[in-house]
Amino acid sequence: MENLKIFENKEFGQVRVIVLNNKEYFYGVDIATALGYERPSKAVSDHCNGILMQDTIKNSGGYPEKLIPEGDVYRLVSRSQLPSAAKFESWVFDEVLPTIRKTGGYVSDDDMFIRTYLPFADDSTKALFKSTLEVVKSQNKAIEQMKPKAIFADAVEASHTSILIGDLAKLIKQNGHDIGQKRLFEWLRKNGFLIKGGESKNMPTQKAMEMGLFQVKETSISNSDGSIRITKTTKVTGKGQIYFINKFCGKEEVL
Repeated sequence: MENLKIFENKEFGQVRVIVLNNKEYFYGVDIATALGYERPSKAVSDHCNGILMQDTIKNSGGYPEKLIPEGDVYRLVSRSQLPSAAKFESWVFDEVLPTIRKTGGYVSDDDMFIRTYLPFADDSTKALFKSTLEVVKSQNKAIEQMKPKAIFADAVEASHTSILIGDLAKLIKQNGHDIGQKRLFEWLRKNGFLIKGGESKNMPTQKAMEMGLFQVKETSISNSDGSIRITKTTKVTGKGQIYFINKFCGKEEVL
C-alpha cells in the first residue's frame, strides 16, 4: 500500500501511519501498544473519538484496523501511565509527522535517507547532500523551537506574568480555538493538569507543577474576628501559557 508508512523507534517499537484524503491516520493499536496499555485495542475504543475503520485495511485476524487521527494520539498519551509517554509524544509530533509531511516517508538517519532516495549517486554527491541535510535539520529545529511563540502571537510575547485560567481561555479563543473558562477547567482536570476533587480541587497536579505550567498564589485575608485565612489561586505561568496555546491552537483535534 503506497500511502502506508512504517516508523521504527528502538524504545517504542513500530508505528504505522497511513495517509487518507491528505490526512494522516495512525494504526491505533500501534500507538496504544507503544504507550504501554495492557489491552491496546480496548484502550483505543475507550479513549478515542475519531476512529476510522475501512474494510480494505484489516489486521492479522481479518478485522478492520482502528485508524485514529492526530487528536486521538494526544488522548492516548494523556491517559497513559508510561513514564516515557511525553517522550513518545515528542517523537511522533516533532519527528515522525514533520518528516512524513516533508518527504512522504520516514528514515531514521541521514545515511539511510541517502541510500533510500539517492541509491545511484556518486560519493561526492552523497557527501554534499549529507552536508545539506545537516543544514536543513538545524534550520528545522530552530523553526520548531520558535513555533510556540509564533502561534502564541503578540498577546503572550508582551506578558511576563502569570494569569488566571479564565484569562488563558480568552487567549486560546483569541488564537482560534473556541473554548470557555468552564470547558478549559474540565479539560485540565480530565487530562491530569489540575486535581479533580477534594479540598485541593483545581489546584495543579504534581506533574503540572514539575512541568512549570502553573504557580499557586497565596493571599492572606484578615477576618472580622482578627483571625487570618489563606486563600490559594491557581495561575498559569508564561511557560504554561505557551504550552497550552500551542497545544490547543497549533495541533488538530485536541479535544
